[in-house]
Amino acid sequence: MRTVGALQRFSRVLVCPCPPPSSVRSWSMAQIRSCSRSSAEKPMPRNSMLRHLTSKIKATGPISVAEYMREVLTNPVTGYYVQNDMLGPDGDFITSPEISQIFGELLGIWCLSEWMGAGKPSHFQLVEFGPGRGSLANDILRVFSQLRGALGGTAVSVHLVEVSSKLSQVQAQALTRDQSQVSAREDEPVYRQGTTTTGLPISWYRNLDDVPRGFSIYLAHEFFDALPIHKFQSLIVMWAQRTEKGWREVMVDIDPDEPGKLRFVIVPAPTLASTQLIQADEVRRLVEVCPEGGIIIQHLANRIAEDGGAALIADYGHGGTKTDTFRGFKDHKLHDVLASPGSADLTADVDFSYLRKMAGATVACMGPVSQRDFLKNMGIDTRLQVLLRNCADPSIKAQLIQSYDMLTNPQKMGERFQFFTMLNHRRLTRPEPEQSEGGEKKAPAPLPVAGFSELGLS
Repeated sequence: MRTVGALQRFSRVLVCPCPPPSSVRSWSMAQIRSCSRSSAEKPMPRNSMLRHLTSKIKATGPISVAEYMREVLTNPVTGYYVQNDMLGPDGDFITSPEISQIFGELLGIWCLSEWMGAGKPSHFQLVEFGPGRGSLANDILRVFSQLRGALGGTAVSVHLVEVSSKLSQVQAQALTRDQSQVSAREDEPVYRQGTTTTGLPISWYRNLDDVPRGFSIYLAHEFFDALPIHKFQSLIVMWAQRTEKGWREVMVDIDPDEPGKLRFVIVPAPTLASTQLIQADEVRRLVEVCPEGGIIIQHLANRIAEDGGAALIADYGHGGTKTDTFRGFKDHKLHDVLASPGSADLTADVDFSYLRKMAGATVACMGPVSQRDFLKNMGIDTRLQVLLRNCADPSIKAQLIQSYDMLTNPQKMGERFQFFTMLNHRRLTRPEPEQSEGGEKKAPAPLPVAGFSELGLS
């Protein structure tokens, strides 16, 4: 199975080649990321969040953009992600796994490919960050079930890192039906656990640190873009009778002219963040830095280096070139990030160059590559043709083609989203040659990293 042909066979032999109408996922471009209900259906903005923020600012002074994002999105009482089911047609945005089953199937094949490339360890943990409604995990687990012969007797388990108790209920229903239980104590590392519909043990955690150690494939799809960022601006400042360039942090303050509104301010003196988080070779004048993302990357890199495995990160982002990407989404359009805090999604493009720096030399990094290139390299064209050949319903065929176009079209999601991976260095190292009586036997080349190179799956 350590061949490119293995991936090709995976793409061809998946069953359920033509999904029933109820399972076809088809969305318009307007729904991607900025999809939301009409204003008449939306709950009124939570003034309680604004009151909470203004009280905090009055007590301690302006707050960082990172603290603002953390409060608005994940406050345990009124946080946007904690209180809302924001995904799907009735939510605020749509993600790739909600658009087409093919997306999750190909990521399932990627996971199996990396497990094979690592030498088929006897224990295999699938770990997903921010699993949404469970659609991605559901599609991946279906692939695992249909290709259980390839896994043999491997002990597979599922581990979900999810801060929202509300979303964990949605995920549990999708992945286990009624086969999950909530922990009696809120401080338990595992706050929910059960058995998937395919018979695998599954657990929910709020932090990566609580996930057991061991060979793991880590998936983070549209996770890093929601982590808190600090914003900085490079200025020419007067300092001790001389003029010099310096970094100042952009913070959130109360508007003195309208006490019920918030505004951005540039603090006059350096902050701890502005002195510690800016890279020495930075040339941009406006910079966004996500230290929490950097910490997670370092933890993942250490786990992968010590325990084996890989991490696959998919998000919209850039390679260290963009500046001001912090934005909100509400009612199908961009939304003022400081208006009605708690009622809209907040996000910022992922700086993949920063993630690569934070990973350092601990692991091997590949990418980012565009979603179009990744899915093409994974054999999405082959998989689509298999589905179309086995489908007799013209409406379903049309929806499959529309979903394919949404995922791969450069003008839609094909170029907006990027894929990045971290691998154990041994994964890319040619194994030691085996000795034989007739002389040395040449060691096989490592299995190519699926998705990040052209594997000839057509």
